[in-house]
Amino acid sequence: MNRARRSNDWGFPRWRGYEAGREAAQIRLCDRAGCTDTGDCPAPKSPNSPDRWYFCQKHAAEYNSGWDYFAGLTAEEAAARESDEKRDNSGYRESAHNAWAGPGDGSRSRDELRALEVLGLDPDAEFDAVRKAWRSKAKEVHPDVRPNDAEAAKAFQALQLAYEVLRAAEERREWKG
Repeated sequence: MNRARRSNDWGFPRWRGYEAGREAAQIRLCDRAGCTDTGDCPAPKSPNSPDRWYFCQKHAAEYNSGWDYFAGLTAEEAAARESDEKRDNSGYRESAHNAWAGPGDGSRSRDELRALEVLGLDPDAEFDAVRKAWRSKAKEVHPDVRPNDAEAAKAFQALQLAYEVLRAAEERREWKG
């Protein structure tokens, strides 16, 4: 008697299985001792080595915080490696120059990002944080506090301009929203 073979069609008459079939998926665990999270972030075991550790995101960040890309290289080798990589990445630099790529999620303009930089804030800062940072920095360099100080006056003008750019952008967002 000929027994029917179990199919991988999952009950759909003309559909094939979803890629592999019924086998269990292989999951690689984090290489950090005692960690049971998925190890999906490769990290080199040593500079200039093809061997990799596979860490979870938390342990990869911890490992990479102390990483020295040029460890074990002489100053000449490090300079050569740096110049090679700058040459290889020059296309990205050109695209950044032409505004094809940039920081942030696209919700802020370059002027807004520069203004946030002047205020010392992250690109995703809320407007309340902008107002607080502007007030605290403006109090330090205000012309009434530091009269006859040209650098303080210049810094105050830069802070004022940054605040105006961010305030106008916030008003536009509120008006659209």
